[in-house]
Amino acid sequence: MLKNKTKWNTFQRKLLKKERFSYREALRVYEALHKEAVALGIINSRNLLDGLEVDIRLAKALNRLAA
Repeated sequence: MLKNKTKWNTFQRKLLKKERFSYREALRVYEALHKEAVALGIINSRNLLDGLEVDIRLAKALNRLAA
């Protein structure tokens, strides 16, 4: 649980400024993470959108808790 939201937001903004990726760099990171997830069996590369609705609902619920 966050005790100092202002401090957290400041930290996030500074981190985002430092970690700017070009599109190509971001794509390389995404592809590497995707390849690893498939290799570990966490996701199935045949249908990437399978279960997306559940993930979206979960993300929305978590975002409401953080607000």
